[in-house]
Amino acid sequence: MNTLRTGLLLAAMTGLFVGIGAVIGGPTGMVIAFGVAVAMNAFAYWNSDKAVLSMYGARQVDAQSAPEFYGMVEDLARRAQMPMPKVFIIEQAQPNAFATGRNPENAAVAATTGLLQMLTREEVAGVMAHELAHIKNRDTLTMTITATIAGAISMLANFAMFFGSSNNGENRGPLGVVGSILIMILAPMAAMLVQMAISRTREYEADKLGAEIVGQPLWLASALQKIERGAQRIVNDQAEHNPATAHMFIINPLTGQGMDNLFSTHPKTQNRVAALQSQAQDMGGSTGPSDEAQSGPWGRASQSQRQRGPWG
Repeated sequence: MNTLRTGLLLAAMTGLFVGIGAVIGGPTGMVIAFGVAVAMNAFAYWNSDKAVLSMYGARQVDAQSAPEFYGMVEDLARRAQMPMPKVFIIEQAQPNAFATGRNPENAAVAATTGLLQMLTREEVAGVMAHELAHIKNRDTLTMTITATIAGAISMLANFAMFFGSSNNGENRGPLGVVGSILIMILAPMAAMLVQMAISRTREYEADKLGAEIVGQPLWLASALQKIERGAQRIVNDQAEHNPATAHMFIINPLTGQGMDNLFSTHPKTQNRVAALQSQAQDMGGSTGPSDEAQSGPWGRASQSQRQRGPWG
């Protein structure tokens, strides 16, 4: 299912490129756009994860530079029976996190410093388990390719009006100036719809599997509520300048996020929390960490540790 979904996504994005090319340059523009789309799909498959991490200035850490955080991810990956991903920290006050990579063998998880400072150890564990779930479900390929190509489509659409006319003022595209205007408006919207169509289901599935990995759905539920409050009051400038990547984060990093509808990048947090609370009841109704979880690196911290943040 994930392979089919990714294939359909790539086909839709390629179609958008070809359509824009047809409006800009007619048949020749269509051929050129198709070639560019193929090259971009290949680039996105192999390098989009690096591009997104670089976009946010992510810093890779290891067992020496961030022993507690790295150890937590390592233990969670072991519980999930999956390869250890690369671990990154983003210098950003807004609490948030995302995963990227083309497959579980070539994946990375990233958390902001705001997330590590504002959340408890249990909540951070819930968040990172959610991101590992994305990797295990192979959502990250879809996420990274979508972010790269959707951003490129938006930029290309902005040039549609400018390039829609030839030097002598006669439009070469089959739809003329009206077609250029429509592409300029509708292409970014179509790219956004492709992103959002899969986002809500993907997040619910990652919430469920992440809760199973960490063993405590309520840890993630609490984390989601804190992250949403933080995202609403702390601006993430990098995300605001790169809105095509918003769907990659566990909570929408953009300000002014709307209702849980067709244009939402994420489900409503209260709906996700309700689903996790229901899952917690199904798993036994525990409201605190299990004995097994306490034995891991995300075990309950002392009050002084909580005041300093989970990595102090």
